[in-house]
Amino acid sequence: MGARNTGSNRGTLTHRARYAAGHPGRVPAHARRALRDAWLRLRHRDHIAYYRAVMASDAARSAEAAVGHSPSREQWARIGRMQFDYLVEHGLRPHHRMLEIGCGNLRAGRLFIGHLEPGHYYGIDISPHILLAAQDTLVRDGLQAKLPHLTLANDLTFAFLPDGHFDVVHAHSVFSHSPRHVIEECFAHVGRVLAPGGFFDFTFDRTDGEEHQVLHEDFYYRTRTLTELAAGYGLSARFMDDWEKLPHRQSKMRLTTMSDRARTVGP
Repeated sequence: MGARNTGSNRGTLTHRARYAAGHPGRVPAHARRALRDAWLRLRHRDHIAYYRAVMASDAARSAEAAVGHSPSREQWARIGRMQFDYLVEHGLRPHHRMLEIGCGNLRAGRLFIGHLEPGHYYGIDISPHILLAAQDTLVRDGLQAKLPHLTLANDLTFAFLPDGHFDVVHAHSVFSHSPRHVIEECFAHVGRVLAPGGFFDFTFDRTDGEEHQVLHEDFYYRTRTLTELAAGYGLSARFMDDWEKLPHRQSKMRLTTMSDRARTVGP
């Protein structure tokens, strides 16, 4: 799955040259991705519009491959199960109301929907193509009676969602593809939709070195950067150490509102 906690800048020419020398078989695919990036960046200056186009390109080949670049349906299902098992072990209950940011074609969402009471799952995504694939997943898994909500979103302000509604907010492999201003927009608004005692779990590509991006698709952040950014919007961050033991290259954090923390530890 790749390594976490690297200090190397994967976007530098030196790193890319070394990687190419060590993995010559992957050079053609990387070159095609770089050409696609250049073309889509010319057509879409806004990051959301750009990444929506990336998802459309990926989904045209395979919905499973478009979600987390899973090379097979087996790996797609395995990663979805890993997300589900972890979240259930760390607090997700059937009566909870859940918002999944970047729900994709329901790699984990199909399991969340099955676990939650009817109408308690709300998935949003920026890609209409992948939401159509999500509908196919619902039909294939026979989840229609669970009445999940699947909604197209153009930003992370959650303006169309009610205050204090969600016990759990979840975003897997979203911030790993997001520049800082997109993450900050989410942090600025997610506290409003969290119910008292609720939490927001997300994964990110972690680096201990220079923060950087690769081809405007993969973004690497220090833990401290995200912790401080969250604090600026009244959110307390906890690094989820036990997630690091699982076979996934990203790291995970949990945010709660500081007002909840004060109620928990205060007099």
